[in-house]
Amino acid sequence: MPDLPPKMLLDGYRDFRRDAYKAQREHYTELAKGQNPHTLIIACSDSRVDPAVVFSARPGDLFVVRNVANLVPPRDDDGGRHGVSAAIEFAVSALGVDHIVVMGHGQCGGVAACVAGLASLSFKYVGPWLEPLEPARAEVHARHGDADSETLCDALELNSIRHSLERLHDFPFVEDAIRARGLQLHGARFSIHNGVLEWMGEDGEFHPV
Repeated sequence: MPDLPPKMLLDGYRDFRRDAYKAQREHYTELAKGQNPHTLIIACSDSRVDPAVVFSARPGDLFVVRNVANLVPPRDDDGGRHGVSAAIEFAVSALGVDHIVVMGHGQCGGVAACVAGLASLSFKYVGPWLEPLEPARAEVHARHGDADSETLCDALELNSIRHSLERLHDFPFVEDAIRARGLQLHGARFSIHNGVLEWMGEDGEFHPV
């Protein structure tokens, strides 16, 4: 095993200690006492889309869950390890976040794989993980027919967010928090190529902010 981190990580850490950490030392001292994030963000693992960067958030502001294609998986109470569901439960029930944002992005590889057909994937785990996209994909195909792949991907990126938001309502603790203290659910998409953030309105449509 190497005895040091990769050079690019070590250099980055040293820059962080010299600059950002030093400038925010008091803030980190307060964070050491506990966290109180205002928003849970469920985002994609894509390296190009970092919610903390997009929202200019400080450490401690956001509780972030990232996975392939920013999915909220279906509720499953049959045991097993449910990382996303556990994170949602902890954010809502323990941390008491005020907002949950399902944040998709343009040029999402997971969405593109679903549009192309999950059966064609050679990966062992990616295909099964993306299966919850299928109902949203079927709606997109029914609506757009034989449209080109770019159009279908664009539509599925948005429709997948809608479906994930719907699945959040299947968790009793989410519904309890909505009723008891006004927890708010949101959908958003960030476009990598132009930096535009779209926000889902009450009509289910997405509009630039």
